[in-house]
Amino acid sequence: MGFDKALAEIDGRAMAALVAETAAKVCEMVSLVGDPATYGALGLPVIPDNFPGCGPLAGMEAALGATTAEWNLIVACDMPALDAVLLERLFAGSADCAIPQYEDGMLEPLCAVYHRRCHSVIRAALEGGVRKVTHGLQGLEVRYVRVEQRDLFANLNTTRDLANYQRKQNG
Repeated sequence: MGFDKALAEIDGRAMAALVAETAAKVCEMVSLVGDPATYGALGLPVIPDNFPGCGPLAGMEAALGATTAEWNLIVACDMPALDAVLLERLFAGSADCAIPQYEDGMLEPLCAVYHRRCHSVIRAALEGGVRKVTHGLQGLEVRYVRVEQRDLFANLNTTRDLANYQRKQNG
């Protein structure tokens, strides 16, 4: 995007704040992972990344390492179309994690529920050089939650994605 997408504005609000607002509908506590100096102004607790520059798996490790909750919803900051009904579905069940899966087998591991016991597996993967999220989950019991609506997970990675999303929202 050329700038921090978490801070990209949608209807005058940072995208990360909109995602956090949706997560708060199903979670008692919501926090962000990243640089406290960058995200502190959003009004949410900010957890520093323990493996800076190592991607989303590192963010998951930081969140799971800081939590006191048994079950944790982990959501990427660039999915503003998520809805609470879908997020609630992820909490049903007892596997190590619950990950949305489309009919074609594609997964959405950056909008999933993880038990805090996943922390040690994810940390060990990072320490071993693993960076891909699905590879970092090897050895965990995964419950796949069938989903059909890909638009709920729309990642806004470019200014064009952001403009298209805003156009759909406004009319």
